[in-house]
Amino acid sequence: MEVKKNEKLRLEKESGLFFVFGLSLVLTLTYIALEWKTFHHITESYYPDLENPDYVFEEAPPTVKPPEPKPKFIPLIKNPIPNDSDEEEDILDFIESDINTHIPSVPTIDYVEEDIPEEILINIVEEKPIFPGCENATDTYSCFQEMMQKHIRKNFKYPERAIAMNQEGKVYVRFTIQKDGSIDELKLRGPFKLLEEEASRIISKLPQMTPGKQRGTPVKVPFSIPINFVLQ
Repeated sequence: MEVKKNEKLRLEKESGLFFVFGLSLVLTLTYIALEWKTFHHITESYYPDLENPDYVFEEAPPTVKPPEPKPKFIPLIKNPIPNDSDEEEDILDFIESDINTHIPSVPTIDYVEEDIPEEILINIVEEKPIFPGCENATDTYSCFQEMMQKHIRKNFKYPERAIAMNQEGKVYVRFTIQKDGSIDELKLRGPFKLLEEEASRIISKLPQMTPGKQRGTPVKVPFSIPINFVLQ
């Protein structure tokens, strides 16, 4: 036997109406909850009696700004003269030029010339000594050195005793060209006496030279040169 439902008791027919009603109720409650305002009980001490026409509002005291410090003034004059003083200030007197003013003459100053040294090295003397035959050379000092080497080769003679004793080495020779162009103050330093004697003999044959000059004044000029003694 099939069971039949009563059409009046079926709730599916009113489900749409119930849904709309429930949704409206929820929205209404939500709106009321959001718009609900609460008020605190305010006593009379919080606010003045606004209905009293004689009430005077008390204004807050104004903020007082502290005065700015005055700038310190430092006078340029340490001891200024008071205005009521009879003392006059000092006034600078400017001397005006006068064409008639006599200008004293300046005494002549005698300049003392610098003393010229007695002896000056050949590389710093102003006018270097001139070897005979180098008077017209462009570079007299290079010519001087070349002529010295020629003189040594021309007059060189190896001592026979030094050869027998197998002596060889280098002799350092230093001599001074005097103010008159002569050769003097010979100094020798070598490994053997025989070699030094031969070097002395070679230098003694040097000719008279033109002396070196400093500011036009003849001076002594020392010169050094080594002489090699080598056995073949």
